[in-house]
Amino acid sequence: MTNPPAQPPTRSIPISDRRRWEAFWVCVSVSGFTILDISKVNVALPAIETAFGAGSTELQLVVSGYILAFGLVLVPMGRLGDQRSRKSLLLIGLVLFTLSSAACALAGDIWVLLAARLLQGVAAGIQMPQVMGTIQQLFTGRERGTAFGLFGAMIGLATAFGPTIGGLLIAVGGEADGWRWIFWMNVPLFAIAFGLVLWLLPELRRPSRDPVSLDPVGVLLFGVAVVALMLPFLFTTGSPDDAPERWWTLVVFVLFAAAFVAWERGYERRGGSPLITLRLFRVSSFRNGTIIMAAYFTGLPALFLLTTLFLQTGLGVSALHAGMVTIGFALVSAVSSWFGGQLVGRFGRPVVVVGLVLVLATVVGLAVTALFIPPAATPWAMAAVMVVGGLGGGMVISPNQTLTLAEIPPVQGGVAGSIGQLGQRVGTAIGTAVGLSLFYATIYRETAEKPALEVYHDAYAIGLMSVALFVAVAFAVALIDMGSRLRRDRSGAGEA
Repeated sequence: MTNPPAQPPTRSIPISDRRRWEAFWVCVSVSGFTILDISKVNVALPAIETAFGAGSTELQLVVSGYILAFGLVLVPMGRLGDQRSRKSLLLIGLVLFTLSSAACALAGDIWVLLAARLLQGVAAGIQMPQVMGTIQQLFTGRERGTAFGLFGAMIGLATAFGPTIGGLLIAVGGEADGWRWIFWMNVPLFAIAFGLVLWLLPELRRPSRDPVSLDPVGVLLFGVAVVALMLPFLFTTGSPDDAPERWWTLVVFVLFAAAFVAWERGYERRGGSPLITLRLFRVSSFRNGTIIMAAYFTGLPALFLLTTLFLQTGLGVSALHAGMVTIGFALVSAVSSWFGGQLVGRFGRPVVVVGLVLVLATVVGLAVTALFIPPAATPWAMAAVMVVGGLGGGMVISPNQTLTLAEIPPVQGGVAGSIGQLGQRVGTAIGTAVGLSLFYATIYRETAEKPALEVYHDAYAIGLMSVALFVAVAFAVALIDMGSRLRRDRSGAGEA
């Protein structure tokens, strides 16, 4: 196996065990607040649509634009954090996130909101790699599994509780302006996080003095490729006026994706630090784990978004009650993330495989529930099905994170973690665009032909098909990885 090239050296600064865990909980809090902003905005889309008369494309951009900006900034900021001060970058990200959240809350039209959401995404992309790199540096071995188990629990809680919190804020603030409260909530939260980082997060390394290469050409090529992939879905409304030419942007995607890979290889050969260190993917545990997480996060966030939209717009359930359907997922995923982090050291990849089976069963169960359960009982039945999803979801995220980074040196933790986060965020942006386009296009196409409830049943079921497809891809890669590990273990045992 060829090891990835080492990053410019930094010198570690030892800290006490107590301060390590203080730093860990600060990092986990920041990550939780950041991920929370993805899911809690989901329940606000109907209110934002009413407030600004926004169409399906603009509503998709409110979610996908934030996530895409988040993803594109991750890796360059991860590299910068690996070589400079993670604490300083984290503070910068927190300030920018606070200011952009206030701008979202004050937005007077949809375009101001979209611009502020993009800035929020940039801020999130500055913050998250510093969190991942810090955790990777603070812990090793079994303790790292425990740390990532707790980290996964926080991500699960933030993802699943977000819709409930968003629904509560809309209920308190009212249908007209309650969505603004969702963004105002960030201002005190991130101000507190700023103070905690300033007070409790130590500098863990002395910065390298070597020049930093952020690969702007790689960022541009990658960004164009991802946007070209998303565009046809963003502009799919189901209307006969949808331009068929939009699908030609997929050709642009292929061309820029190929150009990106060629550039990254050449840039690395010339001694630069590419956006994505392709040599890392020669480490099979990292390659497979990254693909699993990218596919999983392409599907799962769309599951939450489609479910809350179906309940609100299809069944007329309030934002608060629609959000509460995911509480079971949140609570159970927090517990199973903790146990998953403990079990992965003993059982390895099978933990993730079992988790993905349960998530696939949840997707099917939600579709069946929407189609066959009476509307009055549907939210309750969905809440029960979500419990199964929470059990599976907790067994996927933190165990996979541990397996993915197990063979990556801590000095490359920020970059490796950022590549994984990049896959997750870009996957989420693409999966959200695909799921929403299928949902809204089905509604537009069938509204004049079928009763309203039947239309929303179809839209939800068709949207969930994309979720099932992406989770199935994650499951297939997990099976392949499990088989590869078993063969390697048997080979090692035979040689011994």
